[in-house]
Amino acid sequence: MSMVSRKKMSLKSERRGIHVDQSDLLCKKGCGYYGNPAWQGFCSKCWREEYHKARQKQIQEDWELAERLQREEEEAFASSQSSQGAQSLTFSKFEEKKTNEKTRKVTTVKKFFSASSRVGSKKAEIQEAKAPSPSINRQTSIETDRVSKEFIEFLKTFHKTGQEIYKQTKLFLEGMHYKRDLSIEEQSECAQDFYHNVAERMQTRGKERRFHHVGQAGLELLTSGDPPASASQSAGNTGVEPPHPAVPPERVEKIMDQIEKYIMTRLYKYVFCPETTDDEKKDLAIQKRIRALRWVTPQMLCVPVNEDIPEVSDMVVKAITDIIEMDSKRVPRDKLACITKCSKHIFNAIKITKNEPASADDFLPTLIYIVLKGNPPRLQSNIQYITRFCNPSRLMTGEDGYYFTNLCCAVAFIEKLDAQSLNLSQEDFDRYMSGQTSPRKQEAESWSPDACLGVKQMYKNLDLLSQLNERQERIMNEAKKLEKDLIDWTDGIAREVQDIVEKYPLEIKPPNQPLAAIDSENVENDKLPPPLQPQVYAG
Repeated sequence: MSMVSRKKMSLKSERRGIHVDQSDLLCKKGCGYYGNPAWQGFCSKCWREEYHKARQKQIQEDWELAERLQREEEEAFASSQSSQGAQSLTFSKFEEKKTNEKTRKVTTVKKFFSASSRVGSKKAEIQEAKAPSPSINRQTSIETDRVSKEFIEFLKTFHKTGQEIYKQTKLFLEGMHYKRDLSIEEQSECAQDFYHNVAERMQTRGKERRFHHVGQAGLELLTSGDPPASASQSAGNTGVEPPHPAVPPERVEKIMDQIEKYIMTRLYKYVFCPETTDDEKKDLAIQKRIRALRWVTPQMLCVPVNEDIPEVSDMVVKAITDIIEMDSKRVPRDKLACITKCSKHIFNAIKITKNEPASADDFLPTLIYIVLKGNPPRLQSNIQYITRFCNPSRLMTGEDGYYFTNLCCAVAFIEKLDAQSLNLSQEDFDRYMSGQTSPRKQEAESWSPDACLGVKQMYKNLDLLSQLNERQERIMNEAKKLEKDLIDWTDGIAREVQDIVEKYPLEIKPPNQPLAAIDSENVENDKLPPPLQPQVYAG
């Protein structure tokens, strides 16, 4: 059972509220770190361990299957040597079938074992990796140039350690250029291994091995354990560098933040919402789902926020702005910062409303309400991007990890929200979802005659705006259809005109005789009055 599916609903203040035990936010393996729905409830560390175990098991099974198919093929081939010519056709079909099956399976094995089975060609791969890739050498954007300069200036303060970090970061980016054909999960594993090994190396004291290891899954270019030629030369004939003192943890965190900013600014366009995934499909699905749930009121979610208070209303607007702004950021840490700012505005809004500090049970319903009200763009893509390429230490501990885990829970709740979650009957829920009516309209109809006219008018206007919004959406859809029809019609006319021009080309022949004067054929010239002559008058 995943972490999100373990959410517990409880009754509070004689009405249904959303309640999530804090233990449900932690890794289900019990390590104490925050879990993540994308990692099946595990934290980053435990998920990597489980992932490696599953992958090694799959590799072993594929390898055994490939060996078995190889033996069967050899036995079939041996038996075919003693068989008669009449059996050759049968064997050919058998051999073709086994070869196809073996090729399909062995391809998977080679995919995993390519790093260890190509030790002999490692030097050639390293030379290939050293060649400047087109993606790195081409003209970069202004933001990329700025981030690169900031990264270099930052590393200058660490002297030789900074030089080594810069070399390994550049080597990692060059290696990722050759990994673009891999799945996004495998590219994510490369980045996670790089983060892990860089941080581990900086925190280790007295190592005599040069800082060149960037992760077995991260870069196959260095899996042989031999440093590049340039690295060996810079360290001396032995290729061994004197031990460096360990970097303090607070500085390690700053360095990792800068590394993440540098590499993800360069990789963003290739790894954010790639075409090989269904991230875009999930974005459209959750956006459509949130749009269909626009009728949900704060009272249904037991949101302890009173937007009639100006300060609270401002906090709600800021929270919505922050969660929407997340999509404009390119670095996972910056996206997390937007989530954190949004969450802090939510806590402030609750505190102002209740005149007391907010609790976790107050925070999650309000976060769900903010997501429903803001409908952030590309929500699933941003969550997946953070999960895949953020420094894992940020998601495992601290306030960033806590708020991000709650956002994942909020999205999962929205996806599975039903009548029971909102304490509604199934009939009312279906009517609201279909747009036949809205809670605000029913509430207005049930008001007593003594109710405030201004409030009645306000809810009437809100309902009218909702209807206008639906009409606008229909008009926009029709306008897009009309635009498409016009484009198709224009293209059709252009093709027809082109066909006519090609079929009947226009030929302009030069004139054989000079053009006649305009009045050459005017037979009545002699009847025209003489032209006026200028006259001079003496003064």
